[in-house]
Amino acid sequence: MPRFYCPIALFIGAQIALPDAVAHHVQVLRLNLGDPVTLFNGEGGEYTATLASIEKKRVSAEVKAFTPREVELPYAITLAQALPEASKMDWIIEKAIELGAAGIQPLSAQRCVVRLSAERATKRHEHWQGIIVAASEQSGRNRVAHLAELADFNGWIRQQDLHRRILLTPRADLSLTDWARHHPPQAISLIIGPEGGFTEAEENAACAQGALALSMGPRILRTETAGLTALAVVGASWDGL
Repeated sequence: MPRFYCPIALFIGAQIALPDAVAHHVQVLRLNLGDPVTLFNGEGGEYTATLASIEKKRVSAEVKAFTPREVELPYAITLAQALPEASKMDWIIEKAIELGAAGIQPLSAQRCVVRLSAERATKRHEHWQGIIVAASEQSGRNRVAHLAELADFNGWIRQQDLHRRILLTPRADLSLTDWARHHPPQAISLIIGPEGGFTEAEENAACAQGALALSMGPRILRTETAGLTALAVVGASWDGL
């Protein structure tokens, strides 16, 4: 059954106009009147609805039932990813959502090849938000991960929050696997460098602000592999997958 994100009030018996993007998707899929669809608004659970009208630019649906279904991890993981080259960030975000990340924090670090102006950063943020929504629809998630604004690494690392921050670096002696095996599930941020990794000064600054430096093992992983592997390692260790 097709699944669509509808950030509007949903309740049983309601007949709603689907958002323009969803209406377009219905048209592309060539769905028909009376076809069942699944809707979710990010507030928890999902709704079964049937298509009530299909016009050229407008589609409505009638909400029939609610299911309090959730597939979220029992702990929040934020992927703090330094910007990689080209379209790698799109793929990283898509797969991170499939693996259960609750938040995405794009970072600008010293060795990042990609440099975004304020205008381009806004456009990329909108683009990445669309990827998060599509990946949530595809993977069966009923909550939409938070996408933070692009931040400078040195400024972001000085911010204080309640999450344990883990810096993934080949220079660390302790592995993420060993750490996760001996610590209870908890909210964490996984910090991944760009191609070439973080500089030694950036890593020292992160550790000075309380970040825990851990490795991914003896092999050097690409930036588009490291974060996703870390998400899988934590999920497997904490029975979240």
